[in-house]
Amino acid sequence: MQPIQLYSWPTTNGHKVHIGLEEMGIPYEAHPVNIERGEQHAPAFLAVSPNNKIPAILDPEGPGEEGLALFESSAILLYLAEKSGQLLPSAPAERYATLQWLMFQTAGIGPSLGVAHHYRYFAPVRIDYAIDRATNEARRLYAVIDKQLRRHRYIAGANFTIADIAIFPWLRQWDRQGIEWSHYPHVFEWFERVGQRPGVQRGVAVLADWTKHMAVPVNPPVPLDG
Repeated sequence: MQPIQLYSWPTTNGHKVHIGLEEMGIPYEAHPVNIERGEQHAPAFLAVSPNNKIPAILDPEGPGEEGLALFESSAILLYLAEKSGQLLPSAPAERYATLQWLMFQTAGIGPSLGVAHHYRYFAPVRIDYAIDRATNEARRLYAVIDKQLRRHRYIAGANFTIADIAIFPWLRQWDRQGIEWSHYPHVFEWFERVGQRPGVQRGVAVLADWTKHMAVPVNPPVPLDG
C-alpha cells in the first residue's frame, strides 16, 4: 500500500485527520504546511487544497487516474473510514447517528468554539458582547454533548467512531473557551478516556515540534466567568 500524503499543521482540524490516520492504522507521510508563514497559499498546496486550508491529503491509490486529492477534515475522516472499513458503522441507524454528530462538529463545534477561542484569547480589542455571546454558545454546545454522553459511552453510541475523533481535538483547549469541567462531568469522563487511547496520543503528537514558534495570544486569557 502506498502511503497517503498528508499536508497539515498541528491545529484542531489537523489533529482530526492525524488521529484518524493513527487510529485506523493507515500508512501516511506527513508534510508540514506552516500556516504561520503563509505556506497554505503556495501554488503546490493550492493544487491539493483550493480553499488554502489545512489539512489535505493525496491518496495515490484513491479513485481517479491520478489518485484522490481531498480537503476538508470531516470529508477526509469520512473517506478514511470508508477506505479502511473502520470507525464508521455499517448498520444504517448507527451509521447515520455517527454522520449527524460528525456534521454537528463541522457546523457547530468547530466554528463556535473557534470564535470563542478567538475573542477570549486572540482578538486585538476586548469586546465584551462578543466574548459573552461566544462563551454562552460554547457552553450550550458542551451541554448538548454532556447530555448525549449521559446516555452513551461515546458520542454516537456504544462504540468509538469518527464522531469522537472529530470532536475531541476541539475540546482540548476548553480552558480558553470559558468552560469549567465540573459543569460537564460526562464530557470530562469521555474526554479523559478518549485522551488515553494510544492512537489519539500519537495523533496529537504529529508535527507537534513545528509549533514552537507559533504566534502568541494578543490578550491574556479571559476569566472563566467572563
